[in-house]
Amino acid sequence: MFQELQRGLPKLPTLRAYREMTPLKRREMREGLLFISPWLVGFLIFTLLPMVASLIFSFLDLKITDGITSAPKFAGLDNYVQLFQDPQIWSLQSGTRGSLWITIFFGIIALPVGIFLPLGIALLMNNRHLKGQMAFRSAFYMPYIIPFVAAVFLWGGMLNPETGWINRALMALGMPRESVPNWANDINWVYPTYVIMGIWGIGNAMLIFLAGLQGVPTELYDAAKVDGANAWQSFRKITFPMISPVVFYILVLSVVGLFQFFLIPLVVNQGTGRPGGATMFFNLYLYKTFFTFQNMSYGATMAWLLFFLIMIVTVFLFGTARYWVYYAGERRS
Repeated sequence: MFQELQRGLPKLPTLRAYREMTPLKRREMREGLLFISPWLVGFLIFTLLPMVASLIFSFLDLKITDGITSAPKFAGLDNYVQLFQDPQIWSLQSGTRGSLWITIFFGIIALPVGIFLPLGIALLMNNRHLKGQMAFRSAFYMPYIIPFVAAVFLWGGMLNPETGWINRALMALGMPRESVPNWANDINWVYPTYVIMGIWGIGNAMLIFLAGLQGVPTELYDAAKVDGANAWQSFRKITFPMISPVVFYILVLSVVGLFQFFLIPLVVNQGTGRPGGATMFFNLYLYKTFFTFQNMSYGATMAWLLFFLIMIVTVFLFGTARYWVYYAGERRS
C-alpha cells in the first residue's frame, strides 16, 4: 500500500555512495542542497518544530490562562483518553452530532460537487467548436484569484435572507417571502449554502482538469469514432482513464481540504456552530479549543487526531489507486 507513496520520492545517497561520487557529482549535490536550503530552513522552523512542539503539548496539561510562571504538568495519556470520550467529536445523536461526523457528512455532499462540476466545465471548455473559449476560461478562473475571505463576505451579502439579491430575485419570480430560503441560518439549507460558496473557487480545479484533457491524444478519439463508439463510451474508455491521475490528484487535495474545512463557518456563522450546532466542524472545534478555550494541550491532541485521520484516508486512497488510476507507460503487477 505504501509503494505509491514511495514512488517519485528522491533517494538520499548513503555515506558510502557519497564517497564514491566523482568531484563533479559532489559539487552538484552541494549546490543543489544550497539552493533548497531556504525551503529546508523554513520547513524545519515553521513545520517540523511546531509539529514536535504540538506532540509534546499533547502529553502535558498546558493552558494559556495558567501564565508563564507556572510549569506545565505532565498529563500522560489523559488528553488522548479525553479525546476519544469527547461527545462533541464522536456523538452520533440527532441534534448533538459530533464535529467529526459533521465534517464527514458535509464532505459526502461537497466532495462530488467539487470534483464532477469542474470536470464537466473543463469538458465544455475543451470543446473545439465552442466560441469564446478563452473568455469563458478566464471567467471561470478569475474568482479563484479573489481572496476567499472577501468572496465569503460577498456571498454572505448575496444570500442574506432579508437584503440579498438572490432572495429578492426569488420573490420577484413569485415565491412568497415566508418560503424563501434562510440559507446559512437554516439547518436544512446551511450545507447547500456552503457548497454554493465553495463553487466560487472551482476555477483552479477546472484549469487542472482542462490541462489533463488537452493531454489526451486525439488519435484515440479518432480510432474510437471509427469503431462506432459514442460520446459516453469515448469518455468512459478513453477520457477518464487518461485523466485518472488528474482526478486522483484533485480527489486527494479535496479530501484533505474537507477535513480542514474551517473558513466559511468561521466567517458566515462566526464560529458559533449555528444553526443547531450543524456547523461546528472538526477544524473549527479545534480552533476554538486553542484560541477560545485556550487549552493548548487538548487542542494539540485534536490536531494530531486530525493528522492521523488525514494520513489514514490518504494512504487508503493511494492503496485503491492501483485499481483505477492509469499512468502511461506503467505495467500493472
